[in-house]
Amino acid sequence: MLQLKALELLFFWFCLLTVSGITPGHMDTNGSGDVRVVVEEGSDAILPCSLSTKENAEEKLFDWKKDGPKEVFFYDGGLHYNNGRPGQDHQFKGRVSHFQEELKYGNASIIIRNTKVTDCGNYSCDFPHLQPRQIFNIQLLVGAAAEPSITIVNITEFGVLLQCDVRGAFPKPTVEWQDGAGNKLTAEETQVSEREGHFYITLQTTVTKTKTNRFYCVVQQDDIGHIISSNIALPEKLFEDTCSRGDVTGWLGGIFLGAVIVAAVQGFLVATKIITVRCNKGAADEKQKNGKKNKRVEESNLQAPPGSRAQENGFCRAHSEEV
Repeated sequence: MLQLKALELLFFWFCLLTVSGITPGHMDTNGSGDVRVVVEEGSDAILPCSLSTKENAEEKLFDWKKDGPKEVFFYDGGLHYNNGRPGQDHQFKGRVSHFQEELKYGNASIIIRNTKVTDCGNYSCDFPHLQPRQIFNIQLLVGAAAEPSITIVNITEFGVLLQCDVRGAFPKPTVEWQDGAGNKLTAEETQVSEREGHFYITLQTTVTKTKTNRFYCVVQQDDIGHIISSNIALPEKLFEDTCSRGDVTGWLGGIFLGAVIVAAVQGFLVATKIITVRCNKGAADEKQKNGKKNKRVEESNLQAPPGSRAQENGFCRAHSEEV
């Protein structure tokens, strides 16, 4: 009879998950026997709790709590939070329910609908009046990892600059770039920010031509065993543009350097010409000035009194005679 009940319970879980479309995630246990439930944010999570004796729990009392005192779901002989009992934490109002038809099999599991990252934590299912008392511990981990998006940021002579953005992930993931063969690519420093318990990550890398020209941004969350990636295939022409851009850059650099040299030479020649013109002009002015001075001397001699010219002539004659 007990084996039959166990088979019925197993069949119930299969129908519940298959027909209703509920996503329970996956469960595992640690060394202490505690259960760990992992689900994706926005899905429904089933937290298991069943009496080891499988005895009817319809008239019993069990209490679900989170992280110690936070009331999640309380049931006492048919009275619970969803039919008038007060005391449930506001975080779980309208989102938690039990499986009434399964209580007769000792199944006190609950379902939390539309899970949020804030639902992560340690839950306990307690039967305080049983002898011996039975307490079940469940860890719920709600993960969120949006599909990464890839954009082309720039094309340079060094290659194509790609950017991967991951928005609203939890727990904090690792992000890396890979080529088509799965080799990890060198990337710039990861940019990370956190808002409302979610992580926003940006990672850039510069890629060069490969056999496939396909590149992957891989997001991995080891805590919840989740991995997701996006990829981009770059056309051959982009890498041709990087080469031509490098040639053009060198060519333009040469032109610029040549222009600077030509401008410097022209400036030197202009300065030399100005100096030469100024020197020539100064010499001409000096010559003109001396010419005017000589002319004034000649005019002065012509205008001198006859006596002075006679004396000059006599002096000259006397000087001649002495000689």
